[in-house]
Amino acid sequence: MMTIERLHEMFDARPGDSTLKFEGKCHDCRKEVTVEVSLDPQGFAVSGGALFEPEPDKLYAKCDACFSTNPLLTGFRNCEVYSRVVGYLRPVSQWNEGKQAEFADRKCYRV
Repeated sequence: MMTIERLHEMFDARPGDSTLKFEGKCHDCRKEVTVEVSLDPQGFAVSGGALFEPEPDKLYAKCDACFSTNPLLTGFRNCEVYSRVVGYLRPVSQWNEGKQAEFADRKCYRV
């Protein structure tokens, strides 16, 4: 869920706006969703769903139906990383601890 401080930052970045509108697809059901956040004297009024910001500047929205079913942001697919070890490709998650430590020490170079 977004923090109140982050919402204040977003409103401060747009002076004069009393409503922020976010359009996209629901994270769970993939239906179109429009989430509006209004600045009220009592605080914030959110309608149309919920907003999440798990990492800076990356917003996810959930529709009201999906949010009432599961209010958490879940359902991410883990990224499987393959690399070469002892001559063939294997998922890094299946390597032993020593090889995983060596993989973590590797540096990527761009040519």
